[in-house]
Amino acid sequence: MTSEGDIAKLIACAEEIRAPSSSCIVGTKPRLLVENCNPDLTVAALRDALAAAGGLFERAVPVRLAFDQIQRGTIAQIMTPDALVLKAHTVCRPYVKKERRDGTIVEVDARLPRSLAVMYLEWRGEWRLPPLNGIASAPQLQGDGAINSTEGYDFATGMWCENVPDVGVLVPKAPSRDEAAAALRLIRETFKTFCFADAEMIPPATGGVATVDTAKPPGRDESSFLAALLTAVCRPSLHLAPGVLLRAAAVSGAGAGKGLLARCICIIAFGREPHAVTAGATADELEKRISTELMGGSPALFLDNLNNTAFRSDLLASAITERPSRVRLLGQSQMVPLNASAFVILAGNGLTVSEDLARRFVTVELDARTEDPELRPFAADIRLEVTQRRTELLAAALTIWRWGRTAGGIKPGLPIGSFAQWCRWVRDPLLALGCQDPITRIGEAKQRDGRRQLVADVFAIWWDKHQHHPVAVRQLNDDVRQALDPQGRGRQYLASQVEKLSGTRMAGFVLTRQAAVGKWGSATYVLTKTDGGENHRDHRGHRGGKLPSEHADTPYAPYGPYDFGGTPTLLDCDDAVSECARPNLDAAAAKSDRSPQSAPATPPQGWSARL
Repeated sequence: MTSEGDIAKLIACAEEIRAPSSSCIVGTKPRLLVENCNPDLTVAALRDALAAAGGLFERAVPVRLAFDQIQRGTIAQIMTPDALVLKAHTVCRPYVKKERRDGTIVEVDARLPRSLAVMYLEWRGEWRLPPLNGIASAPQLQGDGAINSTEGYDFATGMWCENVPDVGVLVPKAPSRDEAAAALRLIRETFKTFCFADAEMIPPATGGVATVDTAKPPGRDESSFLAALLTAVCRPSLHLAPGVLLRAAAVSGAGAGKGLLARCICIIAFGREPHAVTAGATADELEKRISTELMGGSPALFLDNLNNTAFRSDLLASAITERPSRVRLLGQSQMVPLNASAFVILAGNGLTVSEDLARRFVTVELDARTEDPELRPFAADIRLEVTQRRTELLAAALTIWRWGRTAGGIKPGLPIGSFAQWCRWVRDPLLALGCQDPITRIGEAKQRDGRRQLVADVFAIWWDKHQHHPVAVRQLNDDVRQALDPQGRGRQYLASQVEKLSGTRMAGFVLTRQAAVGKWGSATYVLTKTDGGENHRDHRGHRGGKLPSEHADTPYAPYGPYDFGGTPTLLDCDDAVSECARPNLDAAAAKSDRSPQSAPATPPQGWSARL
């Protein structure tokens, strides 16, 4: 037994265990003095503490990266004043100074006032946070064929990279054409059960489905799919890129596989499925949803169930071809710049795109060749297969891309404005491997645009009634009036509609306008056939010649990505574009009251006639 003396000795030698004090727990955090009388000093100190701690980024507004369990990926969360207060207490210790009764000054921990958080969020341009251009799960690519599979924040591109598989060892350093062709066959074999509308199909076996005949070259729709897949893989590294439009028949297209194809593309490129967003009840609601999704920084923007719709969105058109584009912050009357790097997907039955969106999308049409596509039996789960083979399929897509970057002598396809880099990285290598050019489908998309069809009909009627003779709005034939104003809203509405069409080129015609001469004159309009060889903007003519052939259809180069710490650069900028001479303004305008029927048989030169 232990004696009382031993017990007393043990007690004397024992070490007292205490819970750590609050000062020990938070002692490592920097102190933040809150001075309500000097908010400028407090907000500046808060700015410095947040910038030093990291974890916040600038995406038009301060955002933090948060993991979304449903999406199984990182999203950008906009910082609210309350969220900023919580973040401030996480990285620092706000305190105030108080005077005791004896006159001594003590430091007392305090809560950061919400008003100071609001001031910080309003202090645009002074946050000193790294820019966040998007969230990527695909490797960062460079023009020389280099592949970067590192994760975390990439200061060179402003992208947050996560879940990036290391495919460097799977992609040959300098792929041959045979290796690129083998990679293309691998992708085609994987997706041969999808019912591409114009593909040559192999009849199904008993209890199976028809499959694409991969022994033959890809059709237009399968080629567009291959371009869409390679676009998704390269999208985080592309300055600008078109979106993809997945459509099927208006009535019997449900279940054709549009959403499944979109998800498989995103699984390969981004390692996660996109979340579908519907259009909403109004155009304003659609713009708000697009703005919210773009601000979130997700790698893909998926607008689904756009059924029987002529889709139109000015915001989406700007986000695809402008960088940075400008979006409106929800709840505020404020426009902010945003570098959108999301891969845009539209899907729907009977879906078309209107106006300028036609040239911004690669169209993939699916046709199951049955009245009930959803009843087709499939032997395997393509989504599960793609998920399990993501690294292999991603490496195959990057093999095609790297071959296009390292091989010489690849013939370019048709030029398209704003997407010159995309053409070289995505479209041209696929063309060299036997795919068809998805750009050729832009004309088809324009023909499906109801607005364009209406204008083409108006021009056809106009030419039938007035030919190339100048006419004022009041002298338009009744058939032309009916086509422009079927509801008979009046002369002012008719005049505004004709004015909007001034300068429009459609269906082989161009409508031009001559301004009124004198106080009581009337503007006149002339419809002229372009015949595919017209190079001037209206019926006034030019003093000088036309642009050289090598620059005639060359679009202006898009702005290059931000070179953090340097000056912005230009991509694919031509050395020089000859300046087109200004049009000749013929000052002589003959005063005449002749009707179109009495006009001369030949079109007038310059502005030689006015009604």
